[in-house]
Amino acid sequence: MKRYDLITPEGTRDLLFEECAAVRAVETRLQNIFKSRGYSEVVTPGLEFYDVFNMKSRYFPQETMYKLVDNKARLMVVRPDSTMPIARMAATRLRDQALPIRLCYSQSVYRNKPSMRGRSDEIRQTGIELIGSTSKRAEIEVLANALEVLSSFETEGFRLELGHIGFFKALLENLGCDSDTAENIRSLIEVKNYPALNDLLESIGDTPETRALRKLPRLFGGEEVFEEAEKLYSDPKADEAVEELKSIYESISSLGYKGMITIDLGLVNRMDYYTGIVVKGYIEGCGDAVLSGGRYDKLLSEFGYDVPATGFAVNVDAVARTELKKIDFTPAPADVIVFGEDGYETDAVFYEKKLIADGITVENAVFDTIEEVKAYASEKGIKRIDVVSETVSTINL
Repeated sequence: MKRYDLITPEGTRDLLFEECAAVRAVETRLQNIFKSRGYSEVVTPGLEFYDVFNMKSRYFPQETMYKLVDNKARLMVVRPDSTMPIARMAATRLRDQALPIRLCYSQSVYRNKPSMRGRSDEIRQTGIELIGSTSKRAEIEVLANALEVLSSFETEGFRLELGHIGFFKALLENLGCDSDTAENIRSLIEVKNYPALNDLLESIGDTPETRALRKLPRLFGGEEVFEEAEKLYSDPKADEAVEELKSIYESISSLGYKGMITIDLGLVNRMDYYTGIVVKGYIEGCGDAVLSGGRYDKLLSEFGYDVPATGFAVNVDAVARTELKKIDFTPAPADVIVFGEDGYETDAVFYEKKLIADGITVENAVFDTIEEVKAYASEKGIKRIDVVSETVSTINL
């Protein structure tokens, strides 16, 4: 039988030195942004009951989840998403909290996507959830946080894309197709597969809805998109979605990021999850979105707590990989290595504590001779050796 003890599972990888430093730097930066704006950190279990993700709307297909059973034969999953466990938490343990509730998190999610080789199954995310407000002010707050996050990254530039899932939902509702066809249309628009989309819509027939759906992936750009959308399709729900999106766009553009905000009515990811504004964020040097989120007003009601919510998550791994290309995260060598001569090993430990209290980075020498310590220090780039015996002597390299 083949052994797998020397490799990691597909879709996962080890993080070493510089990569760890980059990940921690991104997480710390984001947490500081969120906490300075009143968000409190929470952590949900890495293991959840399958029922948490097997809701009526089926937000996560079961084949994308890693599953196992506990000692009572109950079906469990390794957390594929952070928002749904936080919704569960808000509906139970935070139910008596005054609204709105501002939560932030930093944790990994695990998604099994065999068809997307090269993508990570383990994704480190940091994000926020603003629970309990339907106000436009909630959208503005969350989007302002998203812009602050994107502008904090060490990249040449960034782009925030805004959409509204209500426009797409209005088209599908009036089209009257079944759920499988609707999902096929959604997925083709999401990946902007124009030939396959045209073929599918031709099989349905020529209607105002199919004509609009053909052009939906191209409704991308600046303020002109609003006029194009109004000309393309008019319906009370579609018009309402466009007007809401336009109002939000004008508000956040006034924050000084106008050239970095675009409109994309082809943002149709997870239509059963989101109910209003949807957002994606991109940075230079990374082809995929590093930030995604939106408004999800129906999710908490599936846990018995009917309150609205909005938020976003950042793919920390993707940002860290991009910043590694621009910043040297190589760990600096220790300032001092301390060597306790025979009989003075514990004295060396006490001496290390004094140096550390003064803000000095210290390594303890675990070699038996000073020659070995010198060779190691030279290789690691440590410039000073403190030798502890009856007194302390210093060797500068």
